[in-house]
Amino acid sequence: MDDIVKAALAKWPSVPHCYDWLALDARGDWYMRDDRTQAAGRFPHPKGSRILHDKLNEFIGRNYEADDAGCWFFQNGPQRVYVELEAAPWVWRLAPQAAMPPAVSSHTGREARFRSAWLDDAGRLFLECDIGFGLVHTLDSAIAADAIEAGSWPLEEMPFALMPARFGYTLSPAANRART
Repeated sequence: MDDIVKAALAKWPSVPHCYDWLALDARGDWYMRDDRTQAAGRFPHPKGSRILHDKLNEFIGRNYEADDAGCWFFQNGPQRVYVELEAAPWVWRLAPQAAMPPAVSSHTGREARFRSAWLDDAGRLFLECDIGFGLVHTLDSAIAADAIEAGSWPLEEMPFALMPARFGYTLSPAANRART
């Protein structure tokens, strides 16, 4: 977490949390969801406005964490902005190496170490890594297929509906909050 964010938390510890205004899609893109977008439906349809500003994306990525309930958020100064997830808290990018397996990094640029590979009922590939659970970016499917075929990543199957509970994350903190 950025030092400026830590200082803001110390100065204003009781700022209310924010829900349903920020989302992460299955390609690792952040989306702002204004009142009109929220009124039109739950994420990911409609998504909202994609955040294109590189420095803002980097700031969100550096201050992206999960709470004890598996709800992911962006700590924006003193305010915790909870993130609606399309598929998982991380979107993995893969880089081929001379020897298998490929290098794994998150949509925020954090390096990760592979633990297990999972195929859901829609044919999407997820990886459990040392920093968490995420979806392999569609552009890296060929690299992932090579790792699976080489035996570097043994593949297990699980219905998508079971993945959040199994891997300890919440797709919609806003919906979860409404149920409690």
